[in-house]
Amino acid sequence: MATINFGGVNETVITRDEFPLEKAQETLQHEVIAVIGYGVQGPGQSLNLRDNGFKVIVGQRKGGKSWEKAIADGWIEGETLFDIEEACDNATIIQYLLSDAGQIEAWNTVKKHLTAGKTLYFSHGFGITFNEKTGIVPPADVDVILVAPKGSGTSLRRLFLKGEGINSSIAVYQDATGRAKEKAIALGIGVGSGYLFETDFQKEVYSDLTGERGILMGALAGLFEAQYNVLRKNGHSPSEAFNETVEELTQSLMPLVAENGMDWMFANTSVTAQRGALDWKGKFRDATTPVFENLYAEVASGREANRVISEGSKTDYRQKLDVELKEIRESELWQAGAAVRKLRPKLN
Repeated sequence: MATINFGGVNETVITRDEFPLEKAQETLQHEVIAVIGYGVQGPGQSLNLRDNGFKVIVGQRKGGKSWEKAIADGWIEGETLFDIEEACDNATIIQYLLSDAGQIEAWNTVKKHLTAGKTLYFSHGFGITFNEKTGIVPPADVDVILVAPKGSGTSLRRLFLKGEGINSSIAVYQDATGRAKEKAIALGIGVGSGYLFETDFQKEVYSDLTGERGILMGALAGLFEAQYNVLRKNGHSPSEAFNETVEELTQSLMPLVAENGMDWMFANTSVTAQRGALDWKGKFRDATTPVFENLYAEVASGREANRVISEGSKTDYRQKLDVELKEIRESELWQAGAAVRKLRPKLN
């Protein structure tokens, strides 16, 4: 493990220098890893593990789009692709990567295959942290661990293929064998993490739910809409409003911030942009801090979890979701975005 200074705070992290892929392979050489679910995280994690030389099988409900996607990705029915129950029966490590609602629905099927000494793996702390609501209570004689990549499964796979990685958090909820943490680290390296940092199941889900509703998606989408609408209201064209709101941020500025940091970004813009951004950032911080504080309180209270479980379990949830997504997709903002994306030049 390496001690790194993060903004004046020392934190212990695990890198590939201390725990190389070869050590991860040796740690898990006798394990059969079943990736249950082939939706958001399943494809990226299973394919990365397979390419890294681990024994991997996939468990998925037969006949749906995800089953067909798994076949298209090279998983072979009856050899490396099974229904959920058979995959769980064949595995020593069960990576439980169904959606939160899917985990609740499939829990009784999975639980009966959690025999002594097996490992139950999550990439989200929801099911365990809110187990009074989800009913997900593992047997006492299995390891329960978490590896949570800080990005989508699509990004995890794309960066892996580029020889890069997404950072992941790891946690141990239950250590029945004495090897739970070692297995979590090995799996974190195996799925293609950049570095690993320790957390617990509760902190992971609190930060994740806050981030999704906040700066990662909810707040970002809301800020996009607010600025775009103000520009349009004041006579700016859709092209101008979209480019100043979304395109410049995503295509130019955020990659530079990712590479160099916000201080570099401020230092490498015009005095006009620099002064204005520095003067206004505090106003946005102060205006939004109460919203974030309220958001975190809602997450920590369990009310957000209640809402997710209640809404996600309704039979018409998908139909209502389609209506909400259609409204976003067909808004002028994102119709402008679709047009702009088509017009991006291909210079090579």
